[in-house]
Amino acid sequence: MMRPPRSLPADPSSLSAHDRVYRTLRSRVMHGELDPGQALTLRGIAREFGVSMTPAREAVQRLVAEGALSMSASGRVTTPELTQDRIEELASIRALLEPELGSRALPRAHSALIDRMEAINAANTDAVMNQDAVTYVRTNLEFHRTLYLRAQSPAMLALVETLWLQLGPTMRALYGRLRRNTPPPHHRMILAALKAGDEPGLRLALRTDVTQGLRHLTQ
Repeated sequence: MMRPPRSLPADPSSLSAHDRVYRTLRSRVMHGELDPGQALTLRGIAREFGVSMTPAREAVQRLVAEGALSMSASGRVTTPELTQDRIEELASIRALLEPELGSRALPRAHSALIDRMEAINAANTDAVMNQDAVTYVRTNLEFHRTLYLRAQSPAMLALVETLWLQLGPTMRALYGRLRRNTPPPHHRMILAALKAGDEPGLRLALRTDVTQGLRHLTQ
């Protein structure tokens, strides 16, 4: 059964070389810290992290399997570079899975969870105001993941995270060009539905956030 990676321990030095490279690169791709289509080399990765070629290669192979990186027949490694059709396809899959995760999380959405999501959304709003695309992507995904963890559906969450990995660089690049300075309303709709215990409203808010949010970026 697919399982989402465990959160990082407090002391990164306790990680193996492979895990340290894997988790750092995975985070960079998901949060859009790397450009779409950006080329990476095993030698460069090994040099940056101060590891041998073996853990660098193992980490890259793992990320390729998850869709976070692509590898050509010649062995060239790049971050995902998505077409309009591919973005819409991934958004459609998110629109199927994420409302279901939200629905499963709703019975466990206690006040502390909602408070945490409101704090994340405030950071997301600040990122919009500051036109900080990387922080916007990171806090946006953190907002959703905080809710979805309460669904206690690890296989479904793992599938969603593979979609986030593929979308990360393109999302950040698109948002960086948009230059918007007003936050989207969909997170407020999600929070209102959680507070009201409104399951149909929550499903609609999540679906709207995924589809209209991405559509707005690609227009």
